[in-house]
Amino acid sequence: MLKRFFPATAFLTVFVLFSSWYEKGPAPDDDWFPFLPSNTLEPGVIGMNEWLDAPAGKHGFLQMDGENLRFENGVPVKLWGTNICSRAPFVEQARADSFADLLAKYGMNAVRFHKFSWYAYDGDHSTRFDRDRFERLDYFQYRLRENGIYYSWSHIYGHRVQPGDSSKLLAYEEIKNLSFPWSHLNGSTAGLVNFAPDLQELNIALTVDMLNHVNPHTGLRYADDPALAFIEFQNEDNIFWSAIERSLEQAPTYRALLCRQFSEWLLGKYGSQSALEKAWGKENIPEGESIALLNIYPRPNHGVFSHEYETALAENREMATHILDKMRFLYEKQVEFYRKFEKAVRDTGYRGVLVASCWQAGSGISHFYNLHADYLIGMIDRHNYFGGGEGGHGIRPGFVRNNSMLSEPGSGLFSAGMQQVVDRPFAFSEWMSLVPNQWTAEAAPIIAIYGMGLQGWDASFSFATDIPRFSPYLQSEHHGVYNATSPLHMGLYPALARMVYRNDITESPVIATRNVHVPSMEEGRLGFEETVDQGYDDKRFSGSVPPQTLAIGRIPVKFTDAPQETHIPDLSAQWDTISGIITSVTGELTWSYGDNDYFSVNTPGTKGVVGFIPEREIVLGDLTLKSDNKFAVILVTSLDRDRSLEDADEILITTVARGMNTGMQYNEAGDTLISTGTRPLLLEPVNVDIQMPGNSEYSLEILDHDGLRTDRFVTARDNRITLRGADHKAIWYLLRRK
Repeated sequence: MLKRFFPATAFLTVFVLFSSWYEKGPAPDDDWFPFLPSNTLEPGVIGMNEWLDAPAGKHGFLQMDGENLRFENGVPVKLWGTNICSRAPFVEQARADSFADLLAKYGMNAVRFHKFSWYAYDGDHSTRFDRDRFERLDYFQYRLRENGIYYSWSHIYGHRVQPGDSSKLLAYEEIKNLSFPWSHLNGSTAGLVNFAPDLQELNIALTVDMLNHVNPHTGLRYADDPALAFIEFQNEDNIFWSAIERSLEQAPTYRALLCRQFSEWLLGKYGSQSALEKAWGKENIPEGESIALLNIYPRPNHGVFSHEYETALAENREMATHILDKMRFLYEKQVEFYRKFEKAVRDTGYRGVLVASCWQAGSGISHFYNLHADYLIGMIDRHNYFGGGEGGHGIRPGFVRNNSMLSEPGSGLFSAGMQQVVDRPFAFSEWMSLVPNQWTAEAAPIIAIYGMGLQGWDASFSFATDIPRFSPYLQSEHHGVYNATSPLHMGLYPALARMVYRNDITESPVIATRNVHVPSMEEGRLGFEETVDQGYDDKRFSGSVPPQTLAIGRIPVKFTDAPQETHIPDLSAQWDTISGIITSVTGELTWSYGDNDYFSVNTPGTKGVVGFIPEREIVLGDLTLKSDNKFAVILVTSLDRDRSLEDADEILITTVARGMNTGMQYNEAGDTLISTGTRPLLLEPVNVDIQMPGNSEYSLEILDHDGLRTDRFVTARDNRITLRGADHKAIWYLLRRK
């Protein structure tokens, strides 16, 4: 039984209609300026090359230490990185050099190489790499290593079978001809691999072959390479995923295998058909299915399981036994696969961190079975996306999802934190706020400050970096709406990465835990309510513990050895539901979602505001600022590794707002894109007055679009700094104490 003491309004999911000033206009104003970096890899003022602890691997393998990541010698670490995907891991050496140096300059200490194995098969087998292509990956990883950047493998996203695999499979032609709603998964083992041993052997053999390969540039097998931070078994896949049913319709051999496995499991549990019928109700066994025929179908579909969970809650009844049995069986098959994979990887000698997968499984019982299967293997890892529009993965005229995550604390990307587990590290290995949403600059600060900071997340990988420079467009040059090389994103990293590595944001203590006893789930008992609205890549959470609590502090999941009550303390001191203000338990962060949707950060190392800023002076300890921008990100950050703003000789001021392509146009409401425009990217200028504390005198230098010094100065009088973006045409400023 759950005891809860939230204000009554805390349990509502809030959808805010934005007032007219949120949509400032249909196109850039005349004072917006082009963002025109030369893309030099010279560090300049903003560069973080010296902050990275090169070479990667010097402290030994990455390890899980309860809820934290540490190296074998005890040194703690947080990974702040990006995804490099598809063919990009196999670029020529000069381009690999550029990638490695770009990531170092902007403070990324980790790369997740993602869905790349497809592009390097030897031409006949899916378990062997083309050695020439692997040599390119070898060099790329070597260069990252030398720069202090760790790498990880998310190499399998639907394992595509090849002719040379045919003798190893029950029904090669069935797998080869599989058609998915997403064409990139066609002909792959996705879904079915979670229960089919022959398909599992392909995934495992490929991974073991990769780990046994010796990188000629380091002289190390990858199994012995401590710069390989973690290995993910499979990307965005699990046995509860509803897409598996479409595959089973096309693969009768594998459907028969699954039914046989389930029927044998039922025989082991019930002993006879009559006992099964008594437990399930004869009406819940389709005509023609029986234990004797070994053809009882477990219907692996998270949508079916979520519907039963939510309906049972609404009707205040127990969940149907046949549904509970199906979920339990599928969970056990998932764990069986993961344990087999785990053993094979460990048998190579690899000592780094493991990730099972990073996907969802609906609401309630199926969701927590899936989470526990991941928990048994290693670090918890999840994905989420927000925004976008008519173009899907690309950008084109049409509707725009133009709401802001700031209007609803704990929504959007940040809601992934509802899946943290108390004694496991947490990674957010794919995320992005997608253009043409106009407020994408809010995303990276939310993840760095609230996720990596307050919630204590351990790893972040934005999606995705596909070029070793800034994109000249609002969208990615080659990756559509997934643009990690935007100044509205990567341009914030010189401030955010320093905050993460310096631990500027105090991590919340565990306020309470959502207690889950796995054996009790066999009987449908969870102890609290939790639902997930899963729209493909975009997920929303709701339930007894609302996602707004993520802005207060940590209330993670705890898998318990015995049933335990979930008890949530009174949080009204942190959550003013009347004014719409949430203050973190640490006192450093304040999230307002009432008259203005924004949050402020007030720490010794960094102070600033993010969002729809009120037209008044904002007091952040002994620093104050005021801006007439309706939306902006303004961060004042110490450039020193060990000094606070009070003591630092050099301070970085970062200011961004919105961006649009030249000629880009929205409708007046901002919810429809009329034209996409072209290069160059135009940035909205930010105006801000900052009153620095104390009696020090400062010089303020405008930095160019590569973060280099310019000898262009702004006069600072009486510690008051006035920045006018339309005049300065800058996003970074160097403040130096005289």
